[in-house]
Amino acid sequence: MKRFGNKIIISILIVLFHAVGLVGFLVPSAIPLFLKLVPFHLLLMATLLVLTHHGKNKEFGLFLLVTYLAGYLIEVLGVSTGLIFGRYTYGETLGVKLADVPLLIGVNWIILTYSTGMAIKYLKIRNHLVRALIGALFMVFLDILIEPVAIRFDYWSWEGMNIPFQNYVAWFLFSFCLLLFFFARKFRPNNPTAIAMLLSQTLFFLVLNYFA
Repeated sequence: MKRFGNKIIISILIVLFHAVGLVGFLVPSAIPLFLKLVPFHLLLMATLLVLTHHGKNKEFGLFLLVTYLAGYLIEVLGVSTGLIFGRYTYGETLGVKLADVPLLIGVNWIILTYSTGMAIKYLKIRNHLVRALIGALFMVFLDILIEPVAIRFDYWSWEGMNIPFQNYVAWFLFSFCLLLFFFARKFRPNNPTAIAMLLSQTLFFLVLNYFA
């Protein structure tokens, strides 16, 4: 019961952090400060998800490691070749870069995959392929919301300022693979903080799309 209560408290904190960040991105004078805080926000959100995951084991560690490395490396290939997502470059908002890709991008893939995967588990769908399909479609929807905001605030930029359709195809395929890997792991099926994270991120980018 105590563990559940702690998760609720952390879920509220996740919502509050996103709400404060949203205000910061909507107030022009506050934007420079909040852009500098983006890397710390990502690290904090990932830490909260890890801390609230009940039943940490080797399978969970494997998910974190593989998802981080896969997420980072596919972005390195994407940036260097332009053959995966299209031609794009990363700005300064996501922090320190290696091979022209922010080291935190793998953390972002962990947050998105874990939160989406946990949310899909609540639907009680048994088939892993159907789970991954639904989750990947939602992650593409989330990317559609993220893209204009990311461009506006220097997360990344596209060659010619046009987002290619192949980006969404690649997002779907890669998300589908990550989610299949997630669902193949032996995890506890519930973590309410993941739902709070997914809803907070979705609302955060949805509001910024209309008002930023």
